[in-house]
Amino acid sequence: MRRREFIGYLSAIGAAAGSTLFDWGLSAQPVRKRPLIAWAGAAPPGVKLPQFILDLFGNFVKGLTELGYEQGRSIDIIRRQDIFPDRVPSIEEMVALLKPDIIAVPATLEAVAARNATSTIPIVCPALADAVHLGLIASEARPGGNVTGIEPYIAGLPAKQIELAREIAPKARRIGLLTNMNDPKGPPQVGDLRAACGALSLSVVEADASAAKDIPNALAALANEKVDVAVVLQTNLLLNMSQQIGAITLEKRLPTVFGYREHVIHGGLVSYGVDLRWCFRRAGYFVDKILRGAHPGDLPIEFPSNLWLAVNLKTAKALGVAVPAGLLARADEVIE
Repeated sequence: MRRREFIGYLSAIGAAAGSTLFDWGLSAQPVRKRPLIAWAGAAPPGVKLPQFILDLFGNFVKGLTELGYEQGRSIDIIRRQDIFPDRVPSIEEMVALLKPDIIAVPATLEAVAARNATSTIPIVCPALADAVHLGLIASEARPGGNVTGIEPYIAGLPAKQIELAREIAPKARRIGLLTNMNDPKGPPQVGDLRAACGALSLSVVEADASAAKDIPNALAALANEKVDVAVVLQTNLLLNMSQQIGAITLEKRLPTVFGYREHVIHGGLVSYGVDLRWCFRRAGYFVDKILRGAHPGDLPIEFPSNLWLAVNLKTAKALGVAVPAGLLARADEVIE
């Protein structure tokens, strides 16, 4: 995308948005008067962002509002949704043209692309996984570079998800895993899930989906292997495709455990994991600290202190699954 096209793109967004506060173009800010936050994120190629993913951006804005920031008065936010993880040049062009004070990205893949584009502008990510291994930070306690944020992957969580699978299917012996191994969040989860199953003498069947088009066949493979329960990994792709996954697992009569509540909202059976709404709202804290003079490398990575348990009773009835009363009593959210 050339400079003129890029400016035209942003201006077109501003014109189309009308009174919308967050999508507007370079023509709106010839002279910088307020701190500028550039939100850079998009769905994987071939995937349309579901509304709940767009709503997570609203949680990010809410977090800033709660800290006293107001769009157009004390802060400016430009949201660009055509930034793909594999399009580093597009992020580099955004950095060169906008020169934002902070880049906010929704997840790890975008954080990698943003870090490749700049080592000086602070980068805040509300769902930052495997950051040490990827070279984004030196350590969780002291990131040391220009990237910081919230780690959505908590050690031991996969084991809890296997316990949950056994709770909804006490006689389960074969556990299916819908994996997405090209996402940095994938391999650590698979390792923990295998270990948790091994400790309980459960057999594991894995089916990988590296792209949206792979998901139907991967779930069909798990169903054909007659797994008792499936566990869906927590990755960007699989989250974006939650509606399709919910429909297929229901069609295949496959009880499934998820890490994100958004899957359960779209027909999944049960989930236990990080509440992304909290993560995105909490990201506002990091933006505030940086705008007040903190260096991102000095802001420790945070971990959510509370996990969210969601159950879809409508799906349970359709699958013929009797959800234990104790599980329902513990649930933070029950969909009927």
